Amino acid sequence: MAQDGIDRRPALGSFDPAGPGGASGFHSDFYPDLSEPEAPAQAARWMGWRLRILVACALLGCVGIIGLIKLLAQAPHVDATWRANTQGYIELAASHDPRLVPYIGRVLLAVRGEADADDLAAPPIDALALQRSGRWLIADADRARQQLLHRQLAAKLALPNVVLVFAAGAADGITNGASEANTSIATSGFAGERSAVDVLPHPRGAADLPAIFWLLSYFTLALCLVAAVQVLAHPSLRNLLYAVIAWCQAGNLLFIAVESTLELGLPGPFTAADMPLRMGFDLITAAAMVVAVCLHPRRLPGAQWMVIAAWSAALLLLGLGAGGWLPQLWWWVQMGTAALGLVALGLLTWSYRIEPHPFAIIFRRFGAGIVGSWLLLTLALAVTHHAPGMPQDMAAIASMVWYVLLAGLLLLVPFVAKSQPVMREFLLLAAVSAVATSLDLLFVTLFALGQFASLILSLFISLAVYAAARRWILSHLLGSSMLTTERMFERLYRIAREVEATPERAATLLSGLLQELFEPMEVSIVEPHAFSTRMASDGSSLLVPVPALGGETERGAGSVLIRFAHRGRRLFTTEDARLTDRIVEQLRRAVVFDKAVEQGRKEERLRLAQDLHDDIGARLLTLMYKAQSPEMEDYVRHTLQDLKTLTRGLAASNHPLSHAAAEWKADLTQRLTAADIGLTWTFAADADVLLTVVQWSGLTRVLRELVSNTIAHAQARRLVIDFRLENDQLELIVADNGIGRDPRSWSHGLGLGGIRKRVKQLGGNVEWREATPNGISCRVVIRQLSGRS
Repeated sequence: MAQDGIDRRPALGSFDPAGPGGASGFHSDFYPDLSEPEAPAQAARWMGWRLRILVACALLGCVGIIGLIKLLAQAPHVDATWRANTQGYIELAASHDPRLVPYIGRVLLAVRGEADADDLAAPPIDALALQRSGRWLIADADRARQQLLHRQLAAKLALPNVVLVFAAGAADGITNGASEANTSIATSGFAGERSAVDVLPHPRGAADLPAIFWLLSYFTLALCLVAAVQVLAHPSLRNLLYAVIAWCQAGNLLFIAVESTLELGLPGPFTAADMPLRMGFDLITAAAMVVAVCLHPRRLPGAQWMVIAAWSAALLLLGLGAGGWLPQLWWWVQMGTAALGLVALGLLTWSYRIEPHPFAIIFRRFGAGIVGSWLLLTLALAVTHHAPGMPQDMAAIASMVWYVLLAGLLLLVPFVAKSQPVMREFLLLAAVSAVATSLDLLFVTLFALGQFASLILSLFISLAVYAAARRWILSHLLGSSMLTTERMFERLYRIAREVEATPERAATLLSGLLQELFEPMEVSIVEPHAFSTRMASDGSSLLVPVPALGGETERGAGSVLIRFAHRGRRLFTTEDARLTDRIVEQLRRAVVFDKAVEQGRKEERLRLAQDLHDDIGARLLTLMYKAQSPEMEDYVRHTLQDLKTLTRGLAASNHPLSHAAAEWKADLTQRLTAADIGLTWTFAADADVLLTVVQWSGLTRVLRELVSNTIAHAQARRLVIDFRLENDQLELIVADNGIGRDPRSWSHGLGLGGIRKRVKQLGGNVEWREATPNGISCRVVIRQLSGRS
């Protein structure tokens, strides 16, 4: 590590920006041209078998979706739409069948076959027939009855002829008997006659499947294929864990898609497999998340034991639940999943404290939203599950919103650095939807609001909270840049001037600007040159090329590698990469522009020097030969010598300090000797730096003005000039033994004011004070002389 805090690495091979130990969650080798290339035949075979497996997976997925569509399209269908009323019974909401239209708004009492002797052979119907998933039924008895009811309804609808039994009037005095599996219709609490209608079930066809089924099916296939691509492209344990999580959530989405087709009764296999499989999907997802954060962004101490504990807890709950040994199974699954999620958040916090990798804090924030919405959903369903008719539809909608939220985030995770704004907006939108749905459930149950009023109120509250907290949420989710545009461009052009003077410091100066802009935790200068800014796939690192500053075709001097933006609090994005590309290009243009300006100045100085030499010099030479007295001839000769010094200085682009000092001494000696003043000259320098024209001109005029003041006003007999350069700091002391006193009371006219102005332009300061025993001493100090232009 260098003194400036920038690491300079001699080489960059196959670079993993996540650092030692494989801190990157996905393949992060964004510098493949520096690694050993594979032979063309090997590369073709390497891509070939993976590509064939991916194509096979895609074909299997398509075949599976087509088979599912065919199964659902052939399922028996009755042209009717049903709804649950507030008393927990099912009533006909709409139908295009002329035989059913008169019964719209009537309560459905039973579904029986044409051969059944009476209604006692039919399953008693209640709102559980419309419950899409047993996974979101809280009571074990309700879940068992829901599964039995769906199996019985599926069996009845599979018959050639089906009889639907409707109540003749409204319900009056419904008892709890209808919720028991063996209760007959005769005791269900309906008064009056019953009406039976014969209907002929027919296959519904693929065209009649709801739009949500198609969307969720395609979403499921896309998520499965993205996970397969991730594993096949870069096989690793972390990517395999990602695939396990993605495939589990794809299974959840597939069940939701099938259940979205529900009318009366789902096909038998789906009803029986719903709770065991979806319980397994949720627990395995939570356990895999715990395992993933144990290994990424870094392997945690004791990771092996934590992995064993997570898998053991998930498999134990899954085994006990599948065996029927856990009463209140829904609560065990919900709390077990939430507990594993909270453990994952705690491990991410611990990982960030060990090594502030931005992946840890970014996904801790997203994970907090996921776990928080899961707990809110659990609370809302727990409070409202006794409300008749409400959990049957709202629980399905709320849980679907949560699963789509998680699946959407999983779909974007492999592209996290490129999709952060999308992930952010998706998370906020899904969080608002989840909160609104949960509040809707609570308002309906606790305050007895109507469904429409409750929905409007919950949406209004969710959107109001979102709008009020959006700025805070966005700044804490992804962070923001601390370097303003004005300050950035000020630094950019200051760097351009410094690079022009010292091109070898270009990488160090660019590193300093990137440190101000992104506040990275690590900065390294590496030798291989990148032609454009490259970003790690997990967003942890950025590789920025040092621009070519010697011409359009010159190769840049290496690259700057920065890791962990904003002190490890956020990931790099594609916007950051584009910004750094613009900065590098502007820096290159600024240097080229400054060089062009300096070239123009040089050419103008040469023209002025040539004109002064040819015109003014010739006239002074003629005047010297025609002088009327020796004093006039000597004055003109001195003026001509000053002109020669001036033109020589204008013609040169820079001046070695030792040469300039020699010229100053000769010039001042000549002037002081003519004024009968002795000169004591001292010069010491630890480096013979090159003075620019501005520096040479400024120091020349300062020295001449100080000597002129001594000759004109001091009445001195001796002048002492001490000129020193040490550690790039120039110190000039000019002291006389004249009659000058109290310099603070002097009025600063053109002479003294000009000295102050020139010294300030050179980046220094000047001070006059009384000398001992008499006279005046002037001290000029210029720090970092070589860094000034």
